Amino acid sequence: MKVLLLKDPKDKDSGPDPYIKELGLYGFEATLIPVLSFEFVSLESLFEKLSHPECYGGLIFTSPRALEAIKICLKESSKNEAWSKSLQQRWNSKPVYVVGKATASLVEEIGLAPQGEQSGNAEKLAEYICSREKPNSSALLFPCGALKREVLPTVLREKGVPLESVTVYQTAQHKDLQGSLSRYFSQQGVPASIVFFSPSGIRFCLQHIQKLSGDFIHHIKFAAIGPTTAEALEAAGLPVSCTAQSPTAPHLAAAVQKALGSHNCSLSK
Repeated sequence: MKVLLLKDPKDKDSGPDPYIKELGLYGFEATLIPVLSFEFVSLESLFEKLSHPECYGGLIFTSPRALEAIKICLKESSKNEAWSKSLQQRWNSKPVYVVGKATASLVEEIGLAPQGEQSGNAEKLAEYICSREKPNSSALLFPCGALKREVLPTVLREKGVPLESVTVYQTAQHKDLQGSLSRYFSQQGVPASIVFFSPSGIRFCLQHIQKLSGDFIHHIKFAAIGPTTAEALEAAGLPVSCTAQSPTAPHLAAAVQKALGSHNCSLSK
């Protein structure tokens, strides 16, 4: 049975994509199609803020892309030297809050110690932060995308926890998306399940998928990586067959397996 994953592939340097691997253990034939492209912005402003840890109470990361922005900054030798010599250590004396394991591993790659990765979504992370931060303390620095949801900022504001957002990337449709979807449907047919990884992915893909699948769209099991994406699917009028309990490859694979039923005979134990 075929599963279409609407997400960017994992970096080629770091081995096979975990989602393809986990779904393969259940006997599913999974394919990735990149949906989004990202343009990084305001990187000088970002590093200027990172250069003054004394002005902030900590950091918040809800997207791997925000860490990519910092990594781009650190490619400059002078910035990398400043980070290694003092900034990294000074930020490590403060909390670095993250939304999930993928983001946590990238935080570790730049030498920081993440916390809150078990939260899995912005709502739970906001609760976690509010349980640890005192009202009216120093602001938490939040590098984010232009399309960030307002859930986390709203909860923190209501609890009196100061937040300073800095937009470091903008999201657009991947230039090859339409062609990739057309090739997939013409060569592979209509998949048993389609997995969405973001509300942006739904916005950019849905019209193409409806056109390519025609009446067969009613046979597709639509899956979401988390509750935010599931809400966006429902808002678009699509039934959500399953949502991963946590935004990880094992949880998603288990959810898809359950949604598609046990008739997938090549299931690995």
